[in-house]
Formats: sequence, structure tokens, C-alpha cells
Amino acid sequence: MSASSVYVPGRLSPRDTDRLRALFRFLFSLYARTEVRGREHLPASGGFIICVNHLSRLDAPLVFGQLDGRSVTAFAADTYRPNPFFRFILEMVDVIWVHRGAIGPSTIKAALQALRAGRVLGVAPEGTRSLTHALQAGKAGAASLAVAAGVPIVPAAITGTEHLSRAITRCYPLWRGRVPVTLQFGEPFTLPPLGRGERAEKLDAYTDEIMCRIAALLPARYRGVYADHPRLLARLASAAAPEA
Repeated sequence: MSASSVYVPGRLSPRDTDRLRALFRFLFSLYARTEVRGREHLPASGGFIICVNHLSRLDAPLVFGQLDGRSVTAFAADTYRPNPFFRFILEMVDVIWVHRGAIGPSTIKAALQALRAGRVLGVAPEGTRSLTHALQAGKAGAASLAVAAGVPIVPAAITGTEHLSRAITRCYPLWRGRVPVTLQFGEPFTLPPLGRGERAEKLDAYTDEIMCRIAALLPARYRGVYADHPRLLARLASAAAPEA
């Protein structure tokens, strides 16, 4: 692989991977009051992409902990690689280390191989944590991968991990109560194939669709640059309309 990415296959058996998930859920329960909604939207088999907003370093273990029985591959910025804890955990599971701003053919090849092998790929389309905790503009990588692999996308929305991360860092005393954290999975959807000459324009529209579906699962204060996007407003209006 090129310098833009390094793929490290997981070393844990499926049983041990689920044990690690159980450990993550236990550790979260010490500090967080976690509510998970929409598990029924997760496909039972086949590869798919989870696209999620990015608030803290705890987002990945939160999502990973809810995927019992599934093989997962994660994108991770190589800035985390020098950290012994994050490197150990991610490389025990399955990770594509990516140099920010340098997603090249080797990265795409590794991700497509994972999806075609039936793995779940976790992606934060924003590319980095949001310092304001509200959505930043998404990048086109997730949409491009979904189209190339022909797999569904499951939008996911996280709230509260920014406060949880701060509580743990500051050794927040447990007796003061656990931090509320939510993770909501939305309905899976697929993106149509790209025609000749429309790649750039369509990928921008597809990325907006992904981000607006994430935004629709979030409280208003987290919607960021998509708060007034016509596609989001249309989805919110449709969801609020009474059934005939």
C-alpha cells in the first residue's frame, strides 16, 4: 500500500471480537447512560457502510460495541496511530490507517475489498472531529465507495460523547451521575450508479444526501452547516407530516 494508507487486518476471532464489544459496553456503562435506537435498521448480512457524525474519540468504540456478530473495518486517521491504546484496539479488530488529505487508490482498494467480503465499514464523512460538535461539510469518499461497491449506507447519529470524553479526561466522579449518550441508526439506503460525465456533480449531491440523513437524526443544535439545507428541511417536513 502507498503512504496514503496502511491496512492492518484484525487479529481477533469472531468470538473474541464480541467479547471486546461486551467489554466496551461495560466500560461505557460506568460513565454513560447510553440509549441506542434503530438497531433494526442494521442489515443482517452483506457489506454496508455506517456513516456517522464525529464528536470524540469515543465514537468508534460506541458504534463498534453495537455490531455483535459482524466483521467490522474502520477508517482511522494515522494521527491516532502513535497512541498505544488506540493503535492496539484498532489493529486487534481491523483498520485502514489513513493519512488525512491523502486518500488514494490503495485506500479505496482496501475499503472495497472489505465491503465486498461482507464487512461493515465505519466512516465519518466529515473526516475529522467537529470542534463545535455541529456537523461540518461532508467529504465525498463515503458516497464514492458506496456507489463503487454497490452497498447500502446506514446513517447514524451520536450525541453526548463530547461530554463523556470531557468527563473521563477530567476524572469526573461517578457519584455525580452518568453522562447521557445516544446513538441512533437510520434506515439504510442505496445510491444510484453514476453516469458518464456526472461524477463530480452527483457525488456532491450524494454526499449532501448522506449528511442530511445524518442531520435528520440529530437534535437541531448538532446540524451545523446542514441546518438549512433544502434536502434536510424536506426530510424533516416529511417525517412530521401526518399519515393519510
